[in-house]
Amino acid sequence: MNVFFDEEKLEKGVQLSHSLSQAIAACNISIIVWSANYASSKSYLAELSYIMVMGRKVSQQHTALPIFYHVDPSDVRNLGGSFRTSFEEHEPNRPLDEVKRWKAAFVDIGKLKGWHIDGGKSDRPDSEYIKDVVQYVIEKLNNKSRSVYEELVGIDDQKKMILKLIKQGDNRLIELWGMGGIGKTTLAEAVYKEISHMFQGRYFLQNVKRENRETGKRLNSKTCVDTPSIGSTLTQQRLNNIKSILVHDDVNDSDQIDFMGVKYFGEGSKIIVTWRGRQVLKNGGADEIHEVKKLNKDDSLILFSSFAFKMLNPAVDFQDLSYKFVQYAQGSPLALKILGSKLYKMCRKDWESEVDKLKEYAQPKILQILKSSYEGLDELEKNIFLDIACFFNWEHKDTVETILSGYYKGVVSGINNLVDKCLLDVGYFGSISMHDMLEEMGKDVIHQESKDTGKRGRIWNPKDVNQVLRYNKYYPFKSLSPSFNLKNLLVLRLPYGHMEQLWNEDNQDLVNLRTTDLIYCKKQRKIPNLSEPSTLKALYA
Repeated sequence: MNVFFDEEKLEKGVQLSHSLSQAIAACNISIIVWSANYASSKSYLAELSYIMVMGRKVSQQHTALPIFYHVDPSDVRNLGGSFRTSFEEHEPNRPLDEVKRWKAAFVDIGKLKGWHIDGGKSDRPDSEYIKDVVQYVIEKLNNKSRSVYEELVGIDDQKKMILKLIKQGDNRLIELWGMGGIGKTTLAEAVYKEISHMFQGRYFLQNVKRENRETGKRLNSKTCVDTPSIGSTLTQQRLNNIKSILVHDDVNDSDQIDFMGVKYFGEGSKIIVTWRGRQVLKNGGADEIHEVKKLNKDDSLILFSSFAFKMLNPAVDFQDLSYKFVQYAQGSPLALKILGSKLYKMCRKDWESEVDKLKEYAQPKILQILKSSYEGLDELEKNIFLDIACFFNWEHKDTVETILSGYYKGVVSGINNLVDKCLLDVGYFGSISMHDMLEEMGKDVIHQESKDTGKRGRIWNPKDVNQVLRYNKYYPFKSLSPSFNLKNLLVLRLPYGHMEQLWNEDNQDLVNLRTTDLIYCKKQRKIPNLSEPSTLKALYA
């Protein structure tokens, strides 16, 4: 890393030195530290103007990174506060067009993403910000591709891994999988942007599952081939002579990979496929399968801040609330972008209201993306997904399988399919979990079934249960009704209940009962025989 630090004083005429001009024109990154008196210096303003005009004109890869040190970024963008006073002092003494250039550069850089160091008691030490700046600059310099995707925080490590796989000669088909909104498409685009120039044929097909098979768009000798049949001898011969890179985004059927004719592409060709599930990719015969990881906490905060504040760190007064939104997003770039964009320019009171809404209401834009994954499931998978979202999130896998097996056939396979499709995760200790936003999406599906809570297929909220039963208790009776159909009973959990007897001995058809929890039911006078189902677990005080 070659650093140019200008310690020479500029001449009285505010003429940049030759060495400084060359350094600005040649550099990749300029770090500009704004302080309250920055605009009072004519030499600083001259440098700033040259950075914005020449630095970007000579090198399209030039990046300016502002640090707002104990100043309000809005004052920089709007020429307010002490900056307004400084420019008013310059105007009578400098040429008008020169001052205009200074102002324009001032405003332009004020709009860029950077760091806001407030300096208040609740702010971080300067040393921590310095580490952030250094790390960010290193990542910028290591990233050779200055594409539009460079702003996606946390993508570099995964991109390097994919590029390493591509460079291995024996890896022809590389597949990326992960839950909706995790960044599969963006990662594939970043990789494609960086290496596509190395191939004769280049094609990026988005939303493969939505494409009509009749389009017939394929590679030709330059960029694509328009052919009615990928299987024709002529087409195969032409493809065999082309070293190509293809990205098939959002595949949901291994047949779609075959249909694209990937086996006919020339030596050295690379195919990148993205999908939300893992099983289809296994069937597609991938040489490498890579799970796209969610962002860590630090990267999540940076990405969120870049949309919520147009900064790379949260404003001091919003740090506590920012962490709550980051925690809610759980590393999903999609959620971080949507939430950040929504909060931009909102006051703290509005932020607090939005935090409260997270607990009760789902985010429509996020749900719309995630719901497409749900809609692609079969009926069994949908039912299992909804049951887990409403009742069994974070339950042990064995327990869930035992309970649901009394109602559905093929539960084990269904759960495994949901795991492969990134809609469920099985932890180290065997607990089943799903992303909070997926849980919200599942519950939203139930809410959409009917405005009448009692007509919905699943009820989990105690308030809704009270509304349906029209009592302010769960169950006010001394025993279950004689007409209660025990055949449909899978789980009976009535801890701290007041019933004296569960049911009459003559009404004991417990073929599907799997789990019973009657802990601290102190008024129980008579306990029926619960030993028949082999998997039954009964707990009593």
